[in-house]
Amino acid sequence: MVLFELNPDSVKFPSPELALAEPNGLLAFGGDLSVARLVEAYHQGIFPWYGDQDPILWWSPNPRTVITPSSLHVSRSMQRFLKRTPFTVTLNHAFERVIHACAKVHGEAGRGIWIHPEMMQAYLNLHHRKHAHSVEVWSGNALVGGLYGVSAGSIFCAESMFHTQTNASKTALICFARHFFTAGGALIDAQISNSHTVSMGAHDLPRTEYLRRLQQQEGALRKNLWTPTTLKA
Repeated sequence: MVLFELNPDSVKFPSPELALAEPNGLLAFGGDLSVARLVEAYHQGIFPWYGDQDPILWWSPNPRTVITPSSLHVSRSMQRFLKRTPFTVTLNHAFERVIHACAKVHGEAGRGIWIHPEMMQAYLNLHHRKHAHSVEVWSGNALVGGLYGVSAGSIFCAESMFHTQTNASKTALICFARHFFTAGGALIDAQISNSHTVSMGAHDLPRTEYLRRLQQQEGALRKNLWTPTTLKA
């Protein structure tokens, strides 16, 4: 197997089906984090993930962990919580604050520094070009949870989430998922499985099927899907 070096003068990627099996999904290195390259990557099922002292690494793992309209699961206890939630949930109100909070919380938890300044600026650039979006959970005026990710047509690629109060990140994901699926979204890409997303209905999809669904977009999304708004719990 071969690890590809990207051409700095082209945003083209090798086929994600050529990614390594070990480490799972590693495809290429190099290039940059320009808006054009990142948009091309996400539309091919590829994303960057690397430490702040490493070269840029590009991944397309197999399988891919996703949540679909039919698989989304809200436990009874979470349903009760949402009915009486003290939180307010918004869309695209504070992208920069969310990505900084994700970096801070994950860094303090010892999960590695992969949301470093270069990555944060790249996703801020995507947000300014309306490719990246955030969900915010508020307790009064305090930001207590949220998530951010990248839209690729009818697929939303969730990059990271955080919480500083119990159930805040679950509230963000559930409220966003309902909003996204109601507007015609096909699936939320959680990238790699973990107990948090599995408890809400995430399941593995073979990379070939994920790529097929990515290339054969299913229907049109509601035009005002990404307009800043307050989401219903």
